[in-house]
Amino acid sequence: MVHATRLVMALALAFPLTSQARDATEDDAFASIATLREAYATGSLTPEGMTRLFLDRIARIDHAGPTLRSVIETNPDAEAIAAKAKGKGPLAGIPILLKDNIDTGDRMMTAAGSLALILKPAPRDATVTAKLRKAGAIILGKANLSEWANMRSAHATSGWTGRGGLTRNPYVLDRNACGSSAGSGAAVAAGLATVAIGSETDGSIICPASMNALVGIKPTVGLVSRTGIIPISATQDTAGPMARSVADAAAVLGVIAGSDPRDPATAEADRHATDYTRFLDANALRGKRIGVVRQLAGIEPNADRALENTIAVLKAQGAVVVDPVEIPHLNELSQRELDVLLTDFKHDIGAYLATRPDQPMKTLADLIAFNEREAAREMPWFGQDLFIRAQAMGGTDDPAYIEKRDTNRRLAGPEGIDAALKKDRLDALLAPSWGPAYTTDLVLGDHVVSGDPTVGGVSAPAAIAGYPSITLPVEFAHQLPVGVVFFGTKWSEPTLIGIAYALEQQVKAYRRPTFMATLPLE
Repeated sequence: MVHATRLVMALALAFPLTSQARDATEDDAFASIATLREAYATGSLTPEGMTRLFLDRIARIDHAGPTLRSVIETNPDAEAIAAKAKGKGPLAGIPILLKDNIDTGDRMMTAAGSLALILKPAPRDATVTAKLRKAGAIILGKANLSEWANMRSAHATSGWTGRGGLTRNPYVLDRNACGSSAGSGAAVAAGLATVAIGSETDGSIICPASMNALVGIKPTVGLVSRTGIIPISATQDTAGPMARSVADAAAVLGVIAGSDPRDPATAEADRHATDYTRFLDANALRGKRIGVVRQLAGIEPNADRALENTIAVLKAQGAVVVDPVEIPHLNELSQRELDVLLTDFKHDIGAYLATRPDQPMKTLADLIAFNEREAAREMPWFGQDLFIRAQAMGGTDDPAYIEKRDTNRRLAGPEGIDAALKKDRLDALLAPSWGPAYTTDLVLGDHVVSGDPTVGGVSAPAAIAGYPSITLPVEFAHQLPVGVVFFGTKWSEPTLIGIAYALEQQVKAYRRPTFMATLPLE
């Protein structure tokens, strides 16, 4: 078993310059957390050098060159922070990007990609931000996203914001990076940061991680504080890590997990939060019972092929694969989900805006009016139909809302995922991803291959239940990454991380993007 975080902490209680630091190179931009920490410990690299490397790559690749537009803003204090970086902390000296819905009490804006919130910065760090700083991480900047985390319009294009424009997929530039954590996914894939934080309500970590060849962890709702994160829904929202390896994602999750008195949903988190790198076991598949959810397959042929190849690897590594496994009530969940999210959003966005007293925006109605006034800049491609629907919803004390919310939680969780796990004595469930990234279409919006609309995407069961899920790349199809998704019961992150790590050691699917303009027709 690998104990990466303990190893690097032992090596790097300080950053002694025992040798002359060399210039950071392109290879270093793709280095793991453990590799960077070891290099800092020996003095061959410095946090300042890595920070300058990433800022230079953002200027050359993101803001020019391929023009990914994955980084909406860089931290003007990043180099000064790096110069003072010390060796203590599991992420000491590690540059990290935050999605532009995560508050930073510094000179950067937090706006969910909207022009409505760029007058003044947030007054204080989000709890996630504060935990990262305490662990020694360097907040490199803010990542672009789908505006308002894809909650403004059903006709939106993922990865587009009024503030940052369109994020492009670094593997094939006319392909979509998926959302809403599009910038977090594209930036890490392209070597513009070591790791990034995304957030998910339903699919917003899992989809962009999958389409950018990353590992994405959507934690149990309540493991990671939402305080200081621009919300959609207190029912389903959570932040989580996006990285090029399971080890890096696990290291970051261990830092950001834990209870926060300002987020009541995290009351039990301290009982479950841990150093997740303890579960990086290359033999973790041996004896594991994994169920294949065929209800979520049969939609996209490249994804199905990746699923079959993954099943073969799991069996070869000693896992017991139960195929198929059925999740009860799966086709009922999407009937209620949007109504729950719209009601939550109307309430939760107002509560968040109250924490930003220097902003003129106080309510969802204010945001709707702003978009109408600034339609040329904010709504050139799609409108705000979801905002308008949310504004018309009742309150979170409405009995009809409560019934839909509680029914969905019960059917997705105890009577859905948990029932499937119990029936066949399973450790985790497996499904294919959405398949290769689709072509971006700003005129007509997203063309996600989702299959049966009554089932929803592969992220839906775990998202609605509030249970954890993890995606990782397993192969490429037509130059585009394809992944699989594992999910399980509440607080099962250790099991999922072990399974994903053991599979990753066999497939080793991540590869650097080459910024192809488009796919050849022949």
